[in-house]
Amino acid sequence: MKLLLIDQRHGQSRSLELKGWLRALLSLCLLGTPVGLGYFGYQLAAGQNDDSLVFNQQSAENWQKELALQALQLEQLRSASEQELDALTLKLAKLQARLSRLDALGERVAGLANIDSFDAVATSSYLVGGLEIGNASGTPDEFAGSNLLASISELEELINERQQQLGNIEGLLIDQRAIEDGFVAGRPIENAWIASPFGRRPDPITGKSSFHSGIDLTTGKAGAQISSVAGGVVTWAGPRSGYGLMVEVNHGNGFTTRYAHSQELFVEVGDVVSRDDKLALVGST
Repeated sequence: MKLLLIDQRHGQSRSLELKGWLRALLSLCLLGTPVGLGYFGYQLAAGQNDDSLVFNQQSAENWQKELALQALQLEQLRSASEQELDALTLKLAKLQARLSRLDALGERVAGLANIDSFDAVATSSYLVGGLEIGNASGTPDEFAGSNLLASISELEELINERQQQLGNIEGLLIDQRAIEDGFVAGRPIENAWIASPFGRRPDPITGKSSFHSGIDLTTGKAGAQISSVAGGVVTWAGPRSGYGLMVEVNHGNGFTTRYAHSQELFVEVGDVVSRDDKLALVGST
């Protein structure tokens, strides 16, 4: 094999003849360089493919983990929502029961007060069957929570209204009770009879005709209970000339009762008494 070498500056040329192992070495270099470059390029491409494959596998695994986490969070949210709906449903049922009791109580109290101002909602939809919160398939609809909250708010308003009505009725009952309690009527001693009526009579001591300003009641024996014939305030409790041990009760509106000749007293001045309260025991003081 001959190699021709040309010197461009001087225009001279030289030839070089390769023999033996030099020619074999040069041939190997000329042939091996493209092969080596091709092999290196192949290996580089294969390595990049392997790296891309590893990256894609890791991405897929990460996505799987993220999807699993999101699924778990959604399940937890759904469970919490169902529990909250259950709690709201239970609260609604309790409010319905409370409203029913208030209506029943209001009817009875209004009857006792002889008034007809308590509006019972016996036909209210809340008192029959409860509230529908699911669709036909049995799954809660998307507005179940808001419907429950609205129903609870409405029931709470109704309950507040019933309580106010009951308070008004209670005030009327108190006024009626005060009027009835202050009405003077009846006898202060049970199973007693009139020993001496009100008006003119022969004086039991002098025998002369005199005016008796009270009514003498007796049971035939001492120790019977003396009760107030109406509500009022005790204005006297103790000995009094001509009356012995006496209790005086002011009932208002110009009415006063006196319970005289008692054996023992059970009230003091300033005590507030009601009808049939125990004042004293029958005596002969």
